[in-house]
Amino acid sequence: MKQFSLNLFSFNVMLPFKIHSPETELYLPAWEKKHVKVTLKRDDLIHPFISGNKWRKLKYNLAEAIRLQKNHLVTFGGAWSNHLLATACAGATFKFRTTAFVRGEEGVNNPVLAMCRLFGMQLIYVERESYRNKENLYKTYFGQDPTTFYIHEGGYGILGAKGCAELVDELQQEYQHIFTACGTGTTLAGIANAIDKRDALTRVHGIPVLKNGGFIQEEVDQLYPNIAPPILHLNYHFGGYAKTTADLLSFVQNFVTNTGIMIEPTYTGKLLYALDDLIKNDYFTPADKILVVHTGGLTGILGMYERFNFIDVHQ
Repeated sequence: MKQFSLNLFSFNVMLPFKIHSPETELYLPAWEKKHVKVTLKRDDLIHPFISGNKWRKLKYNLAEAIRLQKNHLVTFGGAWSNHLLATACAGATFKFRTTAFVRGEEGVNNPVLAMCRLFGMQLIYVERESYRNKENLYKTYFGQDPTTFYIHEGGYGILGAKGCAELVDELQQEYQHIFTACGTGTTLAGIANAIDKRDALTRVHGIPVLKNGGFIQEEVDQLYPNIAPPILHLNYHFGGYAKTTADLLSFVQNFVTNTGIMIEPTYTGKLLYALDDLIKNDYFTPADKILVVHTGGLTGILGMYERFNFIDVHQ
C-alpha cells in the first residue's frame, strides 16, 4: 500500500493547484475589421508536458486508477502522440509505471518517443492492423495483470470529458461561441455538456482535424446522448490527420510571428485557420465574443518543422 499512498499524496498536492490557463485576447487586423472579439484560452500553459487538454483528460483517469489501487497505466498512440508524452510525464510525476502501444514499425524513434522513454515509459510497437483492436492488445499483454489501468487513445472517455468540462467553470466572462479542435471528441463533449448544464446561449463548435470528421458527433453522443449537438465544421482537415498544405503552414507562421503564441499545424493551427476563414466570410455577428481553446500539444511541431518554407513576413 505504500506505493498507492505516495500516488494519492502527490496527486492530491497537485489537484488543488490553480491552473494557469489565462484568457488572452487576440488582436489581428483582419479580425478587428469584422468587429469580433477573439479570446484564447491558454491551456497550453498548464504544464510543459501534461499540457492543455492532455492534463484535463488525464486528471480523473489518474484519480480513478488511484481509487482502484492500480499502479500501471497502459495507453495507446501514434509515434508523435502528445497523449503518450503527457501520460509518460504524469506517470513519472505520480509514481505510476507506464506502457504505451505505439502504432508503427519496431524501432521508430523521434524526440517525442525519446522523451516518453526518459519519463520511464515502456513502448510496445504494433503494426497498424493489430493496433485497430486495442482491447485485444491490452488483454493479450496485460489481461492477467491486476495492477494495470486502461486509458483510451487520446484520453477518450467519460473521465476525460469530465476533466475537460471544468474549463467552462474557469471562464471569466460569457462568450457567444466556443471553438476547439477535435481528434477524439472528448474535449468537445466535455465543454458541450458543461454549457448544456448551464443552459447557456453559447454555441459550441468543433474543428475535426481528421478527414470525414462527422464521426465526432457519434463519439460525443456516446458520452452525452442527451445534450444539444455541437456544431462541426468539417472542411478544415487539410487532407487528414497530420496533413498540411502550404496555405496552412503559412498561416501558422504568420500567426506565431504576429502574436508570439506558439501553435502547431496538427490541431491548433487548423482550429485557428478555420476561425480566421469563418471570420473573413462573415460567419459571426459584429460584437460576438469568441473563445478559442488552445489545447497544447506543441511538441508535435517537432515532426513538421521541415515542412515549413519560412519567409520574412515583415517584408
